[in-house]
Amino acid sequence: MKAKAKIKIRTKTRTKTKAPKAPRPSLPRASDEMKQWSAMLGHELHSWPHIKTNPMFGMLAFHRKATIFAALPITRVIGAANSVIFKIKIMPPDLLRRKDQDSRVCTGKTIRAKGWHAFEINSEEDLRDALWWLSQAYELAK
Repeated sequence: MKAKAKIKIRTKTRTKTKAPKAPRPSLPRASDEMKQWSAMLGHELHSWPHIKTNPMFGMLAFHRKATIFAALPITRVIGAANSVIFKIKIMPPDLLRRKDQDSRVCTGKTIRAKGWHAFEINSEEDLRDALWWLSQAYELAK
């Protein structure tokens, strides 16, 4: 009688080690004044063509068709306490110069996601400039 060959299949059991998660950034609450300014800006943005919105982290995200270009605070803010955020993936040189000259526009430590910028609103007079930056992000979100 023939001897049957025994085949051993070895399986390695791998233990997956999870990397420690980075702590989530704290998102400060939006002030009543900021909520009012956001509502005013949001009303204007809703009048633009091809706008879609959805909630995101206590903010209202604005999309031009399928491309996100801005977020306005509803209950929480990212960055400074009175700021809106907008996304410009690749900033043209003229906008880059203007951003560098405007101390209200910031990136870096407050917003770590690529292409996102915060515009700090200190008074009602800043709404015009905030809307200008939002329109630039909208135009480049094609």
